Amino acid sequence: MEYTKMNIAELSALLQKREVSARELAQDALRAIAEKDARIGAYLTVAEETALAQADAADAMLKNGEGGALTGIPFAMKDNITTKGVRTTCASKMLEHWLPVYDACVTERLKAAGAVMLGKTNMDEFAMGSSTENSALQVTRNPAAPDHVPGGSSGGSAAAVAADECVFAIGSDTGGSIRQPASFCGVVGMKPTYGTVSRYGLVAYASSFDQIGPLTKTVADNAKVLEAISCHDRRDSTSLPEFDTKYSALIGKDLTGMRIGLPKEYFGAGIHPDVARLVKNAADTLAKQGAEIEECSLPAVGYALPAYYVLCCAEASSNLARFDGIRYGFRAEGIENLDQLYRKTRTQGFGREVRRRILLGNYVLSAGYYDAYYKKAQQARTLLIGAFKELFAKYDLLLTPVAPTPAYKIGEKSADPMEMALGDICTVPVNLGGLPAISVPCGTSAQNGAELPVGFQLIGPAFSEAKIYQAAAAYESAQ
Repeated sequence: MEYTKMNIAELSALLQKREVSARELAQDALRAIAEKDARIGAYLTVAEETALAQADAADAMLKNGEGGALTGIPFAMKDNITTKGVRTTCASKMLEHWLPVYDACVTERLKAAGAVMLGKTNMDEFAMGSSTENSALQVTRNPAAPDHVPGGSSGGSAAAVAADECVFAIGSDTGGSIRQPASFCGVVGMKPTYGTVSRYGLVAYASSFDQIGPLTKTVADNAKVLEAISCHDRRDSTSLPEFDTKYSALIGKDLTGMRIGLPKEYFGAGIHPDVARLVKNAADTLAKQGAEIEECSLPAVGYALPAYYVLCCAEASSNLARFDGIRYGFRAEGIENLDQLYRKTRTQGFGREVRRRILLGNYVLSAGYYDAYYKKAQQARTLLIGAFKELFAKYDLLLTPVAPTPAYKIGEKSADPMEMALGDICTVPVNLGGLPAISVPCGTSAQNGAELPVGFQLIGPAFSEAKIYQAAAAYESAQ
């Protein structure tokens, strides 16, 4: 039986009734990976021994009447989140053979919940990209159409869930890296409020943007996983001290009185007609569920993309300075002096996209250009945060596309960084504001002989995850 086709709620019920064991679920998932992943390429590391040991521990928990909704459930972890003793590469030559000596907070939380980690998933190198084509180690393909990208940077996690190679997966989202691959692969992906999930053990790309979140088959599953991984963590200085984690509380409640805005700027030039049509169909469905839908305006969103790329590259250039060939990770050979050590190690160890972003970040932080670029980008960020605040005084949620287009073919945009960057235009405003947002599948678009998934995005003010899940689940139940 292909248990990985089932969702968390269904499998948890079987486990609690002892109709299946956690070991059987793990073995089934490992079999699915063995059969499918040569074609999909979702996993960089399959941790079979770890998975079976964790499955046996989960079975012991269940036998003793312990455990919860995630106990015994097989999942995949994005490869920029540390896992003690299991290779963590960030899909980079720089960390290709690194074995962490500690677990990330998220890893600890899922272990404590009894979830079973199958392995580590492919990604754009150091999370820098939107297609998983920037991985230094392998290509990941979209399960819906293998000649198309799965999105990025959490493309391996989204593809693993969509291909039924796990039941849920963990990703990270800097500018849409959970939501965009969720949309491209037809799964549910949540970027939670900044600071609600600890970044301890997440290899940093841009620290004021990065946020860990879940990718799942259903909205209810997504809420359950987020409940398990959210917490205050003193090891993360940006971790928030107090917030409500009862994200499932409103699922099943009707949407009467909920006000949802449709910012017209998200439906302008560059948005594929099928994407606009499917997202507006989703708005109609939510209206039938009782929500009040109204067009609105968010003109400040026009500053989001340039501000994002200035700020995230600035932070990346600082965060990645530690990879110098001295302390750990890759070191180039044939070194004669310190200058060569830095130059050769970082040139050979980092891929083209990572080097591009480091150079841009160093440029905008330099003394002559700091005020012209970095300072102005921070001002634009503040302006956008204020604009969101004004809209959320009137609306409970905003509904937008996740990406301007469905998934594109592998190699189609990789030669044009600007065109690739424009694919993030609908998602980066959320990260600039530290807001929660979800991607929910809303249909498919016929492209090049394939049916490519499309998702819509629900954005809410900080700590509105329960309301976002309420609306998302109402849409899902109407399908």
